Amino acid sequence: MDLFLPDPARPGAEMVWIPDGPVSLGSHDFFPEERPVRTVDVGGFWISPHAVTNAAFARFVEATGYVTLAEREGPDTGGGAVFGPGVHVRDWSDIRAWWRFDARASWRRPQGAGSSIEGRSAFPVVQIAYEDALAYARWLGHDLPTEAEWERAARGGLEGAAYVWGDEARPDGAYMANHWQGVFPVEDTGADGFAGLAPAGCFPPNGYGLYDMAGNVWEWTSTRWEQDGFRVIKGGSFLCSDTYCHRYRPAARQPGDEAFSTEHLGFRTIWRGPPPE
Repeated sequence: MDLFLPDPARPGAEMVWIPDGPVSLGSHDFFPEERPVRTVDVGGFWISPHAVTNAAFARFVEATGYVTLAEREGPDTGGGAVFGPGVHVRDWSDIRAWWRFDARASWRRPQGAGSSIEGRSAFPVVQIAYEDALAYARWLGHDLPTEAEWERAARGGLEGAAYVWGDEARPDGAYMANHWQGVFPVEDTGADGFAGLAPAGCFPPNGYGLYDMAGNVWEWTSTRWEQDGFRVIKGGSFLCSDTYCHRYRPAARQPGDEAFSTEHLGFRTIWRGPPPE
């Protein structure tokens, strides 16, 4: 897909209008943190059709000189989490067995030292802490969506459906999102076409014309988690396995540490501008 580069002078450019209306948040069918189902009225808003890409974030950095939390030096700054199972793993239930901290990880080096984003301008930007995402949004005159706004947009008009495309995980055998296939966390077979992160917009859009509202990367919202210092993240990622996580669904929600970044967490923005004429 053609990727639009951001322009603060045109905050509504290339955005998709989501009409006002109610959304039923959560699900009774999957994980405890998704319960209870509750209905929220959401005002109309504009939202990015896909997650912010490396190219778009680079434009922001070039214009402002912004330095992300992962790139800074000092206490409680620098680096991020990189996925990579250890060679000798005794306990797969311990998340530290398949995540590691890399002090060199940043949006420019999403998988740590030795990695880069060269040739990956259309991929979602990752290794982005909450304040980084908010800084980008404010530069455009945008904001980060609330959980209710995000979930209303993700459902694409299919209220109550398990997935953003309906109730079947793979309608007619087709993969509809970038997630993990194979034995987690040992091997992602890439049966959906991608072993690891995919460029933005590689799978069919939802009913509102939004891409990757399921899988590929988790996305920040502005809604606070029940624990201080955390925000709700939505959408699941390329690491979501049906046998372990299964959170590439609109109802899924997890806590994201505001002061930390990972290689499977990005964001998109919203604009609360006037409705279309």
